[in-house]
Amino acid sequence: MQVICFGDSNTYGYDPRSYLGGRYGPRDRWVDLLAAETGWAVRNWGANGRTIPAAMPPLPPDTDLLVVMLGTNDLLQGRGPEEAAGRLEQLLAGVRLPRDHLLLIAPPPLARGAWVRDAALIGASRAFARCCRTLAERLGIHFADAGAWVVPLAYDGVHFTEQGHRAFAAGLLGALGRGAPASDNGFQKGRAE
Repeated sequence: MQVICFGDSNTYGYDPRSYLGGRYGPRDRWVDLLAAETGWAVRNWGANGRTIPAAMPPLPPDTDLLVVMLGTNDLLQGRGPEEAAGRLEQLLAGVRLPRDHLLLIAPPPLARGAWVRDAALIGASRAFARCCRTLAERLGIHFADAGAWVVPLAYDGVHFTEQGHRAFAAGLLGALGRGAPASDNGFQKGRAE
């Protein structure tokens, strides 16, 4: 199975203790943990600071699953949840894969920290998850809410800790039917009921 994980610094595996964009090791990045646990060929297309782009880069023709988790940087830059979801819809609507080959993950909600001092931003991150769920229903794509996975965040209130990456990987594996039952992990296949 050929999988692409497209996202921001939490997909890239950014280590917030690093000042120069360093990243956690392969044993502590959810993308690498997904590959190790499944045996799938998983490509990490995460980038530090990425906001939701207008279009997806060209995907390899053998892509079996595209996992997308974006929006946190858009919220941090002042976009509202609905505006970020609108940008996400434009991005996903342009992807030329069968709808059942797409998985949209709502990022875990932000927490108070060095980068998140305003409770309104935390509320916006929770509202964005609801927007993502609605968007996935409308587009008929798979959806998972990482807010259900209890992902520990670092001091900044944004980035996953090493334990956070492991918790995220476990939640995702469960959502994909490779661990705990999907109903316990915030995953919906196709349209939600």
